[in-house]
Amino acid sequence: MKHTKRPMPAVLPELKMAENKNVNQPDENRPSGPFGPPLSPYGRLRRFSGLLTSLIALIPLAILTIINYHQDTDAYRAENRYAISRILSNTKRTLEFVLEERRSALSFILSEKTYEKLNTNEGLASTLQNLKNSFGGFVDLGIIDSGGIQRSYVGPYNLAGINYRDQGWFEEVILRGVHVSDVFMGYRNFPHFVMAFKKEKPGGDFYVLRATLDMELLTRLIYNLELDRRTDAFIINQNGIIQTPSVFFGGVLERARFEVPPFMMDREVIDERLEEGQWLTTGYAYISESPYILMVMKRLDRPFWHWVDHRADLLWFLGISAALILVVVFYSTTYMVNRLKESDLKRARVFHNAEYTNKMATIGRMAAGVAHEINNPLAIINEKAGLLKDMAEHTPEYPQKDKTLIQINSILKSVERCSNVTHRLLGFSRRMEVQKENINLADLLKEVMGFQTSEIMHRNIIVESSFAPDLPSLESDRGQLQQVFLNIFNNALAAIPNGGRIEITAASINSGEIAVTVTDNGVGIPEKDLKHIFEPFFSTKGEFGTGLGLSITQDIVQKLGGRITVNSTVGTGTSFIVTLPLKTRG
Repeated sequence: MKHTKRPMPAVLPELKMAENKNVNQPDENRPSGPFGPPLSPYGRLRRFSGLLTSLIALIPLAILTIINYHQDTDAYRAENRYAISRILSNTKRTLEFVLEERRSALSFILSEKTYEKLNTNEGLASTLQNLKNSFGGFVDLGIIDSGGIQRSYVGPYNLAGINYRDQGWFEEVILRGVHVSDVFMGYRNFPHFVMAFKKEKPGGDFYVLRATLDMELLTRLIYNLELDRRTDAFIINQNGIIQTPSVFFGGVLERARFEVPPFMMDREVIDERLEEGQWLTTGYAYISESPYILMVMKRLDRPFWHWVDHRADLLWFLGISAALILVVVFYSTTYMVNRLKESDLKRARVFHNAEYTNKMATIGRMAAGVAHEINNPLAIINEKAGLLKDMAEHTPEYPQKDKTLIQINSILKSVERCSNVTHRLLGFSRRMEVQKENINLADLLKEVMGFQTSEIMHRNIIVESSFAPDLPSLESDRGQLQQVFLNIFNNALAAIPNGGRIEITAASINSGEIAVTVTDNGVGIPEKDLKHIFEPFFSTKGEFGTGLGLSITQDIVQKLGGRITVNSTVGTGTSFIVTLPLKTRG
């Protein structure tokens, strides 16, 4: 074993710890899990149990929330379909009544008045005035002969003599006897629609009574509906031409940007999903005996936001319930895992005691055997050597007296050395209760290294020590300190190859503490294992380690009022730093 002196480093290892990334101190701010150091077994258990319990508690709430959302969405759409269906039903009946009322009035006029009375301006004007007063909506009246020539006309325009022979409505009147037109511009150059009735004359000839109605008649019916800003009601014809102004699709006589719905006897309401995610509810109804189709369309709010607006109380309740569940789960799992950890620590202490008892029993038997087998012969040797020394000293003419005394003194020193070895072994086997005494730490460290002299020499290991000259004495327990440094020294020997190096330093770091650093140039400890080396039953030695050595060492150091930390880099080596108070507490 080679001991060399070297100057103390400018910065003690204890002060460098904060700069070393591998310091074995937990950092509360460092992430753990997939993006940080692996969690401890208790952390993984807490996370898994907390996650599982939270899922079991929250999944039913989530399912009920989803069900409620779909129910609300279905109810919202059904409510809008019902509202549109009601608008369609009422408005359809009103429109059919208005049109039928005016058709009946014109039909009655034809049946009650002769052609001669109607074909005069006075008779036709009187009839128009009566229609306006009784029904409203009429703009003008005209009598058209079988050749399509308008013979009489009463109204705001000069349309007498106009030939309607080539007009489509005129041909339809000839064929069907009655016609209600689409909205069109015509000669009047403003939107209007007409009603025309065919009347047979004696002799086989016929004439047509034609009435122009103001579009305001239809528009007013639509405007009287109480609609919100998302609802549009309007009329189209069977060619898709808008007959009354539309909020969504434009003005009169523009082509609607949707397909004309198929004919249905009754009203129809359908839902469709728009590209932007909104829903559009469309209702339509064909107006009897007319070319008109009543359209009612409503753009629904996004179902999700409608649900949020109308279920705010429920959502607050769900949110608060989920938060309370998570809080309870967190605290309950933390409490259970902490109780489990305490139980494991108690079990670890039991194993510590068992390990200690085993070790002490073995050492005790060894010490007793050594004391029996060596101390007694040593006592005899010491006694006989002392007798020879007395004989040599008190015999005046003893042959080769000086040489004999030198040999006898050598024997006595060897006996004393063997006695010291056995006493050290017996001292190490003492019960680990704290027994304070003043200790020279440098001598104690040399004594511990002396236990491994044979292995050090056999493996050509270099041990360098550097102890501060002003190193103060400790008031602590010798036996427990021996066990601490022997465990650390044994770990260093196990980590280095033959020909490796171990460095031991000791120095005061402040007025009340001493730091002892044991550094080896061995294989080092991986970062994933570094956080667990002081945990009970954690071992990197496989089947050759119990996982209790460093755990027991940490317990002893803490019991003596100190602390132990470790720095390590894989492939470079490991440093254990034991910081001890000058006076052990307790």
